[in-house]
Amino acid sequence: MPFSLESLRDCFDGGVPSVLATSSLDGIPNIAYLSQFQYMDYRHIALTFQFFNKTRANILANPYATLYVTHSETAASYRLSLHYLHTETSGPLFEMMRAKLSGIAAHTGMAGIFRLLGADVYEVLDMEELPVAHVQAKKKRPNLLPLLRQSAFRLNAHMDLDKLFSGLMEVMQENFGIQYAMMLMLDGARQCLYTVASIGYGSAGIGSETPLGYGVIGIAGREQTPIRIAHSTSEYGYGKAIRASMEQIGLTGQLETAIPIPGIAECRSQMAVPVSFDGQLLGVLYVESDQDLRFGYDD
Repeated sequence: MPFSLESLRDCFDGGVPSVLATSSLDGIPNIAYLSQFQYMDYRHIALTFQFFNKTRANILANPYATLYVTHSETAASYRLSLHYLHTETSGPLFEMMRAKLSGIAAHTGMAGIFRLLGADVYEVLDMEELPVAHVQAKKKRPNLLPLLRQSAFRLNAHMDLDKLFSGLMEVMQENFGIQYAMMLMLDGARQCLYTVASIGYGSAGIGSETPLGYGVIGIAGREQTPIRIAHSTSEYGYGKAIRASMEQIGLTGQLETAIPIPGIAECRSQMAVPVSFDGQLLGVLYVESDQDLRFGYDD
């Protein structure tokens, strides 16, 4: 393989749906589109198992597949040869993938439809770059670790919560260029997260609440796992399209109330990170942007 699987991680962000090709034992092919899968290590990826469909039947009978992925910024395309190994229905990998899927589904009222049944683990046997026209990627951002150290040094000087929260918002904006952020704390008795500090929203953001377990923020808190969505418009657009189709054919009884996305109206990237101590959830730090791909793996 002339390049590493890790170098393709930007292709896994859902900006351009990936294509998974499988085949039955008698050679009948099947094509499915995927919007979410997870990099595991230099030889393995995980794909979502959501429905008992033809793809699932093919994989269980014939554990080899081909995955086509595209870089959403450069349009470079790659073909990955995969070997299905096993399905995980619990543990960190499953919970991380379930949290992201649940967060997206909750905002469109599709939590009962888009449920993760398992995380299918595949070994990557081979990779090939396809001969398609593409453009040069934008220059990558600098190493964020020195900025993290500097931010921690600044925050360690604060001895009360008000100054700590305001200082957190300052370093998010000054050191990392984040224009929209919220810090939410857990109200254990009421099982909700309430906003104690924010930037970019004015005074309106303070005091707003998010139920624990609902939406990207609430599910990141409940599962205590980060959720990062690089292309909110495409991720949520798929759920909205399915919801609209179900409403047209009268299947509204299976739908839940859609939860508005918090913050800015034109959100295109978002990330929710749980804040915990000694295994106990304290709150959630939420950031968003009106730019696609604003938050990457380094963030």
